[in-house]
Amino acid sequence: MKSSYGSSSDDLDALVNQIKRDIQLSIINFDPYSFVSPSAYDMAWLAMVEEDHKEDDDELKPMFQDSLDWILCNQNTEEGHWGNSSSHTLVSDAGDKDIGDMYTLTSTLACVLALHKWNIGCFHLHKGKRYIERRTEMIIDECNNEEGSYPRWFIIKFTGILEHAQQLGLHFVFSSRCIEKIKEVFYQRHEILKREKLLDDRSHIPLLEYLEVLPSTLYVENHEDIIVTSLDKIDGSLFQSPSATASAFMITRNAKCLAYLHNVVQRCPNGVPQKYPLNEELIKLSMVNVIENIGLGEFFGREIEHVLQQVYSSNEEQNVQRMPISYLADKLHKDSLAFRMLRMRGHTVSPRSFCWFLNDQETRDHLERNTDSFFLVILSVYRATDLMFQGEQELEKAREYTRNLLEKSRSINERMIKHELSTPWIARLKHLDHRMWIEDKDSNVLSVGKASFLRLHSTYINKLTHLASRNFLFRQAMYRRELEELTMWVKKWGLNDIGFGREKTTYCYFATATSLPFESAIKVGKLTAKTAILVTVADDLFDEEGSLEDLEALTQAVIRWDGDELKGYGRIIFKALDDIVRETTEACRKQHGTDITDQLRNIWGETFEAWLREAVWSKKGHVPSMEEYLHSGMISIAAHTMALSVSCLMEPCFPQHKLTPGKYDTLTTLLMIIPRLLNDLQSYQREEEQGKINSVLLHMRNTSGLEIENSIAHIEKIIDSNRKEFLEHVLMDGLSDLPKPCKEIHMSCCQVFEMFFNKKNRYDSDTEMLQDIKKAFYDPVNVNELPEIEPKPLMVHGDEFLMLPQLMNLSPKILEFKRKDVYGAVKTSMCLRRSFHAHKRAIALQPLKIVASQSIMVPMMPTKSAPCSFY
Repeated sequence: MKSSYGSSSDDLDALVNQIKRDIQLSIINFDPYSFVSPSAYDMAWLAMVEEDHKEDDDELKPMFQDSLDWILCNQNTEEGHWGNSSSHTLVSDAGDKDIGDMYTLTSTLACVLALHKWNIGCFHLHKGKRYIERRTEMIIDECNNEEGSYPRWFIIKFTGILEHAQQLGLHFVFSSRCIEKIKEVFYQRHEILKREKLLDDRSHIPLLEYLEVLPSTLYVENHEDIIVTSLDKIDGSLFQSPSATASAFMITRNAKCLAYLHNVVQRCPNGVPQKYPLNEELIKLSMVNVIENIGLGEFFGREIEHVLQQVYSSNEEQNVQRMPISYLADKLHKDSLAFRMLRMRGHTVSPRSFCWFLNDQETRDHLERNTDSFFLVILSVYRATDLMFQGEQELEKAREYTRNLLEKSRSINERMIKHELSTPWIARLKHLDHRMWIEDKDSNVLSVGKASFLRLHSTYINKLTHLASRNFLFRQAMYRRELEELTMWVKKWGLNDIGFGREKTTYCYFATATSLPFESAIKVGKLTAKTAILVTVADDLFDEEGSLEDLEALTQAVIRWDGDELKGYGRIIFKALDDIVRETTEACRKQHGTDITDQLRNIWGETFEAWLREAVWSKKGHVPSMEEYLHSGMISIAAHTMALSVSCLMEPCFPQHKLTPGKYDTLTTLLMIIPRLLNDLQSYQREEEQGKINSVLLHMRNTSGLEIENSIAHIEKIIDSNRKEFLEHVLMDGLSDLPKPCKEIHMSCCQVFEMFFNKKNRYDSDTEMLQDIKKAFYDPVNVNELPEIEPKPLMVHGDEFLMLPQLMNLSPKILEFKRKDVYGAVKTSMCLRRSFHAHKRAIALQPLKIVASQSIMVPMMPTKSAPCSFY
């Protein structure tokens, strides 16, 4: 759907306050599980657990009545299903399909089974059955891959629940075509059970983790040895799965299982997740990560800082060798998230805080064998290595290791992985990144369960996404207004029809505004864009159009700051330049009471001198030394000219001596070097054809026998080294005298050049950035919802229904009890007695039997006087 947005900042502020009251992020510190989506599937299995049977009581009762109540309260009343269809299947199973409805189908099957077992919720059960009967065929059609196979988890769950349903006398009406497809799913389950062991160290999710849906023949002989010994020594769970642990308890009545089940129900009163326990700091950091990714960090600054301060205070090394493998992936995910967030805020944090996995062979083996299941963890580690400083060898190894794994991944989110690997973090613009995350359906993924992604609670995420959409569209409106004003300024000074060079008004504003934090963009974005436009026009004049005589006259005029004698292009450029400097100095005088006129004029004079020097080299065929070239080139790229001009406006205590040519801060010097070399990498071919020189060509010229590829690699190595030093000066205190807002300006300026010259010269292309500009300024943001599945027509007399394979050996013994429903009608419930657990899953792997349907239409609501009928 397309989001609407408020017409003013007041509307947006009111929405922010409302959503902050609704979400109350501050409670995440003492109730993190309230931010995690509950699992309808696992709630159903908890609801099926019987109380301990008393000798004098013939009636079985649910041990977790609240779980049964949760099922009754959390059905999608319109469609009849349970479970969030946006949960999506495991990446390792999904291929390229969006098949989250498989999760919904299995969740609905489990909930219907629980209601049928306790003979309660007739209306809910009927609607759930209708959903299953109408949509199973379409869902199965959607979830098979090119080879005709289905996801492993779906095969195991779907067939297992159908068998449970048959044992309890619950049947479903399917078409003959659907029955054929179900037969194929049963066949593939048979192949899985023949091929796999209950416990397999090589599998991320062994068969035993699906205990609740496995045939009892797999463990009936020695269930104590297999099940009990597999329980987690820390929490008593079976693979941290509430559903599997509920089944383990029903089979073994093990006290540790029971303690785990009571604990998860008490800890998660609003619904248990499909995985418990979770790393609570991971929940907190994931919520913060979502908020920042979608561009809402400025609205939750205090809450975010509180969470991160807690994480930083508790960021102590743990003995990972004593942790079960099931905990290690989430720990690695948490540690890498914490490292990235804390380092971005200038905290001193060691790479060892998450690079411990490099020395843990068991963890590495686990990641390598299950790359697709753990791609979220691997991606988080890879992102953490974006913030690498000089000499951090552990981060170098972690980056290379995770990049190799991501390149081999078959993840469902290939678009995200491609984006991460092809576009370095430092080459991305904040505004566009926010849009990407708002529109990404997997932005709220927390971890991975045995069947689907484990997500942050949709109630919170939907509200945040709504706010983010409104905020994004509000910013688009502000950017468009500023761009219109900038275009008028360009026309006023005649820069748009000067007759030569590149007209880059939109490009310049797009790059400067979308790279800065929004408040900074509104404050200095337009002024920065004016500077960039002027730099582009003047650089083109010196490169292509002007004679040496005219260029020398313009340079001298800038040095004297007197353009009265200039004519033609020089006069146009000088007048526009004078207007920019006057606007900047007046703003600085009003805001901070300081006069920086002389400093800015000197910086511009230095820049024009560098342009003139290089024009003389080109026209006279002079080949400078590498030292001469870099000294001039790092000035002529004019990155510092743009960054320093507006840095003075950001902070009243900007050190004035850092505006003096030759005395720039180390951070400014690094900013001058990196863009120059980035530009050289993408322009050396054109400049070689024009008889010009740059660092790539100079290095090859100065090194006998060197190929161009080797020269490029050499320059790339220099860039990488300077980039790491630059990042450290931006992020860490004590290395630069510049105030933090000025560091952010330097960072944004560097990101713009990284974006312009990432693998190609995007700035000189007339079309390369048009799509990004449309997304940034004009196209409404889209928050995608899963498409609805077209309902199947209702079954009629004469259709066929599925009769599951007959039970092997003896039928399970059934306990019958009666209870009154809310209408006073007496209902009979058929429940499996726990003492017959060894027989209740003994299902023959024989062909499905099709019999003629004698279905009777079911009324939507039962009458008060009549018991429920399911057919």
